Amino acid sequence: MANDEQTQVMTKSKLLLVEGKDEFNFFGALLRHLRRQDVKVGAYDGKDNLRPFLRGLTQLPDFEAVESIGIVRDADDDANAAFQSVCSSLSNANLPVPEAPLALALGQPQVAVMIMPPGANAGMLEDLCLSAFRDDPATPCVDQYFRCIESRLGSLPRHEAKARVHAFLASRERPDLRLGEAALGGYLPWDSPVFESVKTFINQL
Repeated sequence: MANDEQTQVMTKSKLLLVEGKDEFNFFGALLRHLRRQDVKVGAYDGKDNLRPFLRGLTQLPDFEAVESIGIVRDADDDANAAFQSVCSSLSNANLPVPEAPLALALGQPQVAVMIMPPGANAGMLEDLCLSAFRDDPATPCVDQYFRCIESRLGSLPRHEAKARVHAFLASRERPDLRLGEAALGGYLPWDSPVFESVKTFINQL
């Protein structure tokens, strides 16, 4: 049986499926920046839910009107394993399976997969955004803060990229925003070349 998120995402023929709320807001903001009103973003609520989400999506009565699907997932510790997991979920739902990340699998619908950050062996959306923040005047301050943390505590946070993004965003006018909220608030440098591969991926849809 389809859930509300699956039903709501079917309002357009081009779908972009992402892991969670931060990604939902991030890509919603990017689509707004690109003036792409023809793509609907939907969250499948965690990597372990992608398989049942896709199965439910394909069983909706209007699914045959879907022209293209883009799926985004964090690499976490192993980008290849993350990609193979997405491919397994696509195959389980009888959907086209791309040969590689960012490649387009032709069919009805056509399908593409992006593992974040593109081209890396490990990581997540936050790593991509940290690269975009590299030339910001606040970044050396963030680096110094984490050197201090490691020196004083003897270790760094387990999810260092997430912690670094939080520290960086604390330097903005509104210091309490999550990454997705910061994207919606205009705090991300969308013209950075770091985001070009993401824009190319979206343009395939």
